[in-house]
Amino acid sequence: MTLSSSLFGEKFGLTERDLESFLAEALSKGGDYADLYFEYLATSSISLDESIIKSATQGVTLGVGVRVLSGERTGYAYSDDLSPDKIRKAARTAACIASGPATQLTAGLQPSEKRDLYSVPVLASDTPLAGRAQLVKRADAAARAHDSRIFQVQAAYADSVRHVLVATSDGRLSVDRQPMARLNVSVLAREGDGVPQRGYAGGGGRIGLDFFANENSPEAFAADAARQAIVQLHAVDAPAGEMTVVFGPGWPGILLHEAVGHGLEADFNRKGVSAFSGRLGQQVASPLCTVVDDGTIASRRGSLNVDDEGETTQQNVLIENGILRGYLTDKLSARLTQSKSTGSGRRESYQHYPMPRMTNTFMLAGESDPEEILKSVKNGLYCANFGGGQVDITSGNFVFSASESFLIEDGRLTAPVRGATLIGNGPEALKFVSMTGNDLKLDQGIGVCGKEGQSVPVGVGIPTIKIDKMTVGGTR
Repeated sequence: MTLSSSLFGEKFGLTERDLESFLAEALSKGGDYADLYFEYLATSSISLDESIIKSATQGVTLGVGVRVLSGERTGYAYSDDLSPDKIRKAARTAACIASGPATQLTAGLQPSEKRDLYSVPVLASDTPLAGRAQLVKRADAAARAHDSRIFQVQAAYADSVRHVLVATSDGRLSVDRQPMARLNVSVLAREGDGVPQRGYAGGGGRIGLDFFANENSPEAFAADAARQAIVQLHAVDAPAGEMTVVFGPGWPGILLHEAVGHGLEADFNRKGVSAFSGRLGQQVASPLCTVVDDGTIASRRGSLNVDDEGETTQQNVLIENGILRGYLTDKLSARLTQSKSTGSGRRESYQHYPMPRMTNTFMLAGESDPEEILKSVKNGLYCANFGGGQVDITSGNFVFSASESFLIEDGRLTAPVRGATLIGNGPEALKFVSMTGNDLKLDQGIGVCGKEGQSVPVGVGIPTIKIDKMTVGGTR
């Protein structure tokens, strides 16, 4: 896509000469590098509670962020007014913050490689809002019909389309259209005077409305959320102590994302504050563990044709057979560590500067049959779903709550468990992986990652894995 045919060229009258003049202004006080990030974002959201649509919103935001790098200094300024004078003012502000030795602006802007990882002929935002509202109504009806013990249902739908343009002082020009849609269902179930139990399900990605059919239909998500809540009504208190833990495939990969993935982002490592700092080439996990971050998987929530610095995304092998092979880098980290960007520079919006972030992070499948993994455990815990958690990047220590888990007794799943908390250390936990399943599964498209006040969509995944030793915090 050329600039002249893009939304930015048509709607805002921007030319390549304009972009070059803004970049020159950004480097007017010196600096190593500068870039412009233009964004046009259209959003819609619908929420339902008590079988009533409580809110329906639509909106548009637009603006530009200007960044200048000079050594370790970053100058950043943004404007929601895209008149040339306001853009130049933002460029001068960023220039003054990061002033340094002068650099040469590359003449001309060359379009980046064109890819189409999320071809959506009809955007969700181009369909009638009433049709999208039917999704949450169907989810509500299905959840309530599932079981009479379901007494509360909340459903939410959101979609967006983000148009971005990135122009850089080293001559790169990238334009992308990034669709997104997501449906969530949350339910509460209660039996008699017992404690209410929650179930949650949902899915989405860089997709159109046709995604929400069959296994991804509102009825399917509602049934899964209701099932989780009903199962928990008869759960036993979680055991406590050190035991064998088996992780189910898919969403449990969130623990891998938090406990390991963040520690492999290059900004933490160049500052020496990650548990993985200075450990390239070292054994940091079981030989059964290969962890990758891949921003190129078609239609996935964490995928991007180009990252938010205009770099082409790629598959990055982080841990290979237990050996630490690399970190996720953005342009600043790559410059400071004399390495290459891995296409991992991401930002929440034009109001935020980019930093190294994950896209779709998962562990590759192994050779073990999931049933054989279960049969190998005499007594342990099986975790099928996770809720919240927290991680200390410096130490790698984590605490996570399992929202759906079961006792493993003599190789079989028995009683459901409530209140299980997993406590451990990311690098240490992976050393005790003794079996890896052949059933790799990615999550259904609900992940949101927070870092330094910025949130971005991500994907996670994992096959069934067995960890021989992990501390479980419980109530008995």
